[in-house]
Amino acid sequence: MARPFTRQQALQNQAFLEALERTGNIRLAARRVGIPYGTIQHRRRTHPAFAQEIDAALAFAAARLNAEGGLRRPGAAPAGDSPHRTQGGEAVVVRRRDGKLQMRAAQPGKLTRQCEQAFLAALGATANVRLSAAAAGASEAAFYRRRRQNPAFAREMRLALQQGYDRLELALMESWSLGSHHDDAWRHNAPPALPPMTVNQALQLLYLHQKEARLLAEPAHIRRRRGESREAHSARLGAMHEERLRRDREAYDIAEMLRDYRGEAPMFAPAPLPDLAQVKGWSKARRRAEGEAEPDRALFGGWRIAEMKGRTAFVAPDSTGGPALRRRERKRDPGSSPG
Repeated sequence: MARPFTRQQALQNQAFLEALERTGNIRLAARRVGIPYGTIQHRRRTHPAFAQEIDAALAFAAARLNAEGGLRRPGAAPAGDSPHRTQGGEAVVVRRRDGKLQMRAAQPGKLTRQCEQAFLAALGATANVRLSAAAAGASEAAFYRRRRQNPAFAREMRLALQQGYDRLELALMESWSLGSHHDDAWRHNAPPALPPMTVNQALQLLYLHQKEARLLAEPAHIRRRRGESREAHSARLGAMHEERLRRDREAYDIAEMLRDYRGEAPMFAPAPLPDLAQVKGWSKARRRAEGEAEPDRALFGGWRIAEMKGRTAFVAPDSTGGPALRRRERKRDPGSSPG
């Protein structure tokens, strides 16, 4: 996954999206907020949520411009020469009343294939039929009628609506993460001054919000009721405990996110393993490091038979009922190997 945006990048993206909704031009909006055009395109490729927000902003800009009559350069073609409307005389395939297909000359002012594609592109970004129709410069009734008459367009409209729903769901899930910085602007601003109040009013406010701010308020669905049973009471306490654990985990995640933003190591980062040759008790490791041990023999792996000499072994219980310990000496054959 791509690295989450920093707070500075998130603020830049918000300013860019606001400029994009006003202009409807990605390059112009990037120039107005002082962000390189390549940076915007890179963020658009690597962050699906940001890409969905850009497409939605373009749809809103197109809808607003169409509602205002469109913006045209001096000397440009009149509004009737829009690629979203037919000029009259274009070859189109229509279905007659008897169900047969026929090639006819299009009437002026009808929707073109470019208009359909603009509508489907906006629908795949917003999942809103009315907004997508406004972005394409037509009425939603025209596209509903086109869906009833054209099975291919009905299929594409269904797929575009499904894509728009999936993109909105993914963008919403990404906005819930701690690194999205969508809802934490208030934490980075100085708090406003307290309004004048008496001591009695201050104590009343502390009393009203003590449970929510200090003790942990009860969830509404398990609030204690009259005649509450023992099982219901246990369920309420269990839910409060789970909520407390969730808040502790949330506070830890926020702290870790801030540490990562500052470039610091995680709080519970595992310590690097030391050299085994320097660990006390691994005498064979030291001998291997010094070159005394044989290189073709295993360094670790338990005791060998030849090394069991002088080890303590358990034998049958003695007269007192407890296990007796004795030293067992093994003779080594002079011709046998140590292994």
